[in-house]
Amino acid sequence: MAPARSRRPPLTRVAVLCFAPVPAFEMAVAVEVFAVDRTAQGVPRAEVRLCTPTPGRLGVVGGFDVVVDHGLEALRWADLVCVPGWPHHRLGETIDPAIVRALRAARRRGAVLASFCSGAFVLAGAGLLTGRRATTHWMFAETFARLHPDVELDVETLYTGGDGIYTAAGTASAIDLCLHLVRDAHGSDVANAVARRMVVPPHRTGGQAQFVQAPVPAMVDDDTLARTLDWAVAHPAADLGVAALAARARLSPRTFARRFVAVTGTTPLQWVLAQRVTHARLLLETTDIDVERVAGLSGFGSAPALRSHFRRFVGTSPAAYRQSFRGAA
Repeated sequence: MAPARSRRPPLTRVAVLCFAPVPAFEMAVAVEVFAVDRTAQGVPRAEVRLCTPTPGRLGVVGGFDVVVDHGLEALRWADLVCVPGWPHHRLGETIDPAIVRALRAARRRGAVLASFCSGAFVLAGAGLLTGRRATTHWMFAETFARLHPDVELDVETLYTGGDGIYTAAGTASAIDLCLHLVRDAHGSDVANAVARRMVVPPHRTGGQAQFVQAPVPAMVDDDTLARTLDWAVAHPAADLGVAALAARARLSPRTFARRFVAVTGTTPLQWVLAQRVTHARLLLETTDIDVERVAGLSGFGSAPALRSHFRRFVGTSPAAYRQSFRGAA
């Protein structure tokens, strides 16, 4: 069976556009996700270049500096341009025309653009978010809405985007967006390998939308619970009801459910559904088996059940999702 191939271009050249003082965490997310050598796990190698309008010493939030060798010319080189943050005291400032030109030129030639946190102000200031849905940190929502009324602001989600332009909300949501970009470019198996190496939990608290679900258990001190979650991930078509999982963990259903929520931040039912959807995504991306069979192997039992939950988690149908990952005939 020939595997399905993504239409998305590979993201092997990543430019991180920094402005002083740059937030250390957001700057480091792109480096961690894309630059760390994970070829042993089947992850394609990428090169990351930090860049800034004026190369040299760059101030970092927290009181230290980094040396940045690359200027805006890096945007002409990159497959992906990440904007980790715009200084908070400059939110109302006009973006330098040279930066605007460089970002627009990168977009015209097909580079993917992604902002983290207040980096959305840079993309919006460059006119790249006009008419689009976007997000930023909730602390800046009022300011963003006032400065950019032509952008549909959504602060209830971890990240937004499509068609090559993406925005992530505050801080850690940059990880979610980067994993989504890895999934789009290289598939679920690669994104999951990156997530496992980063020890990213499968769910986030706070009720925000998140469609990148890494099928790895949360790291907990309770080895029995961790082993149970590992087993559930490996057996999505098994009986994964609370009673069955509690029995495997040698806990009462009530104790299991309480401990599960404390560890993962979600209910056993929602966690199981997310793992099953993740498994279905992998099968849709990498095989040609029919949707009914995908539903069975993923634990949904029937194609209608798969379609219902798949649309809720991913926002599209299994057939449409598979088609988006098909290569040319």
